[in-house]
Amino acid sequence: MVPQYDYWLFDLDGTLVDVESSYRRRVVTGVEDRLSLSFTDEQRYMLWHGTDEVRRDLLPDDLGIREFWEVFDEVDDPVERAEATYLYDDADWVADVDAPAGIVTHCPEPVAEVVFDTLGIRDWFETIVCCSEELGWKPDPAPVEHAKRGIDVAYNGHRGVLAGDSVCDVGAAENAGLDGIHVDRHDPDVNRRASIGDYRIASFADL
Repeated sequence: MVPQYDYWLFDLDGTLVDVESSYRRRVVTGVEDRLSLSFTDEQRYMLWHGTDEVRRDLLPDDLGIREFWEVFDEVDDPVERAEATYLYDDADWVADVDAPAGIVTHCPEPVAEVVFDTLGIRDWFETIVCCSEELGWKPDPAPVEHAKRGIDVAYNGHRGVLAGDSVCDVGAAENAGLDGIHVDRHDPDVNRRASIGDYRIASFADL
């Protein structure tokens, strides 16, 4: 059983929400067309949900991660993405958390804004932080610290936790001095390890 926390932070994609496989295939196929690449459906899943370490192994040596994401963001349509996005069955647990809650996501802000409005979950959170080149990317603690300031719990002794599906989420939690909960949504190959974080759950219903 996890402890009582003064505040909760959550990742978004792969933790609270996911996209229909048809949309994932359409976007990654669009990236393939622009970059003259070809992937299997399994590799497309790994590109979408995996770590940058996994992506580097799948991408050609002369194609950088940032270049991949730049093309990805050009193909990814905010409205179509939001329409293809669904909440995990257990995600409504988050709405009932009896503590301040926030989001720290790698999802680009233009996409995240439409997703939150389409799913009607914006009021679940006191703050929403979208990582960027300027702010930093998880596991850098800077986006987490930014979220803590957004819910007024920075540097004041409150005990917090970050829950996410990726090694970068748990790494960001550790680097920012929070506990980390690994929400185990994917095959271990996605994170290159079977167990990460202070706690491991298959569903928020386990809490």
